[in-house]
Amino acid sequence: MELWEALTRRTGHGRLRAWTGSGFAEMTWGEVATEAAGVAAGLRRAGVHPGRTVAALLTNTPAAVPGLLGIWLAGGTVASLPVPAPGMDRRAYARDVADLVGRLDAPLILADERLLDLLPAVPRSRSWQSLRGDGGGWTGREPPGDDEPAYIQFSSGSTSAPKGCVLTARAIAAQLELIVDFTGGRPGHEVVSSWLPLSHDMGMFGCLLVSWAYDYHLVLSSPERFTLGPRTWFGDMAEHGVTMTAGTNTALYLATRMQRSAPLPGPLRLRTCIVGAERVDVTTLQQAVRTFGPHGLAADVMRPAYGLAEATLAVTACRARAPAVVTVDGLALAGGELADVAPDDPVAVPVVSTGPPCRGVTVDVEEPGRLSPIRVSSPSLASGYFADEERTRATFTPDGLRTGDLGFLRDGELYVVGRGDDVLTVAGRNVHAHEIEARIDDHPAVRKGCVVLLDVPADGYRELVVLAELRRRDADHRAFAEQAARVVLTRAGVTLDRCVFVPKGTLPKTPSGKIQRFRCRQLLHQHALEPLAHVVLSD
Repeated sequence: MELWEALTRRTGHGRLRAWTGSGFAEMTWGEVATEAAGVAAGLRRAGVHPGRTVAALLTNTPAAVPGLLGIWLAGGTVASLPVPAPGMDRRAYARDVADLVGRLDAPLILADERLLDLLPAVPRSRSWQSLRGDGGGWTGREPPGDDEPAYIQFSSGSTSAPKGCVLTARAIAAQLELIVDFTGGRPGHEVVSSWLPLSHDMGMFGCLLVSWAYDYHLVLSSPERFTLGPRTWFGDMAEHGVTMTAGTNTALYLATRMQRSAPLPGPLRLRTCIVGAERVDVTTLQQAVRTFGPHGLAADVMRPAYGLAEATLAVTACRARAPAVVTVDGLALAGGELADVAPDDPVAVPVVSTGPPCRGVTVDVEEPGRLSPIRVSSPSLASGYFADEERTRATFTPDGLRTGDLGFLRDGELYVVGRGDDVLTVAGRNVHAHEIEARIDDHPAVRKGCVVLLDVPADGYRELVVLAELRRRDADHRAFAEQAARVVLTRAGVTLDRCVFVPKGTLPKTPSGKIQRFRCRQLLHQHALEPLAHVVLSD
């Protein structure tokens, strides 16, 4: 596929329906391309030329979509910066963005008008809307070459400070072909629904660009709309006859829980639901099928997948069947051992398959038969990290991409347990934080997706702490803390030192909903939180 030809075609039937805040604005992909040409002309007048990098806050709005293509047509490289998440300190966010823009040497930063007041520290910020009709007579087109940088995907910082993955046009095109292959997408016939932020790789490549390049219809909602009403996700699917969608495990849980008390506006025609961006929980999949089954959702529609920004997006994905699940001993897993146990065993940890490698992709683990680091080779790998040669050499190696994630292979399928960054070392034992968090997250008192396990320095040793947001301020904090301690002891064989309970919306998250562990650790260590309650367990 020739990427730029696919994005600029004027023929076809696919349409973009983008949420405006009060309804969906609709335009054909041909009309999007026409508007993008005007944006490109405006960017030329603003000093953007081939080889220049343009910083962008890609929010899910009708203006951002043609703006994206406009940068490319003007010859620019798009640098997608993290967008503000709820609860972020405005001044700290502005400083972080200004620092990234300075590192990029970008001539300007583009954002929606409503975000410009967040960027007082950033010189030369403009809105997408201001570029319309500002192009003079330039009608050219000089997008990046196949092997030139086209896109810099800055992470939203769930495990570390943002880093920029540099993607070429060739890598992006290869990824879109790969997605169409494993989803069985039919050009000109699919209807895709997404609320995922365009600043996230799954929202950008897995939903927007694949729909645009292959002439699908796209119903583009927003993270804000989903957060306020999780049932809008499946509601949009029923209303618009959606056949394909993607989301996170936490989002699927929230949409399922909220939908139980309300009917859908019609039947579901969904045949592919990609679930990724975080570890997939088998209970969440089962609950979704039970809830939406009467509306037409089948178990084989649910497709757990594994990907990362360094591979543009997808690496493995389940095919059209109910995903496989293996159950292993959690205590043995902490030491890297894979010991199968019965599902009802007290130490059982269910791990959901993320499927076989996508076409042209190779996946292996450093120690076959054990839980160990995952390595990937793919035609859609990034060319490295922006302005970071040392990290690039350490990650993009001759043996493949070192993903930083831990998992194992069985029967040709990948089982992902968590990130290497999520393995905490406490009292000489490895503790898989995500596994502990998932079990504590099942407690009825906790807000779903609002638990984080941390190791923090304390008088010469590492203290193990749970941060949690509960549903009710008057909850029994001591009872919850003691239950959390039992989970930690049973699953990891170590002692929980304390639980800190914070108000709703305190825990910093990425726009796609993942807790930023490294920021939580900083806030706790700097005593920057205002706890509602504090329970010490290790006395």
